[in-house]
Amino acid sequence: MRTIGNIIWIVFLGGLFTALGYALAGIIFYITIIGIPLGRQAFKMAQLSLTPFGKTIIYGGGAPSLLANIVWVVVIGLWTAIGFVLAGAVFCITIVGIPFGMQLFKMAKLALMPFGAQVLDAA
Repeated sequence: MRTIGNIIWIVFLGGLFTALGYALAGIIFYITIIGIPLGRQAFKMAQLSLTPFGKTIIYGGGAPSLLANIVWVVVIGLWTAIGFVLAGAVFCITIVGIPFGMQLFKMAKLALMPFGAQVLDAA
């Protein structure tokens, strides 16, 4: 299911374009020294949005990540997460769309709190 889901995601559901958008944002953030932490999070989102099936997110990082996530939520994270949740809810209307909706919910959680998170391949 992982491979088929990722192929459908990339080809039909815009996974490639979403990943390219996040990668472009990461490159733009990396141009400025102060934007490097934001660029790292954009690359993390690009990694998950390209092939979300078979990936898991592990959270950690402590107080610095918490403070960075608070700023992130206020600036951009809340609106991005709301977009992913709404799209996920639309996909979950049909039985066939539920696996894709679940991936969008995973992306919403990462979009809400990217600092201190690691995107890993599920075993």
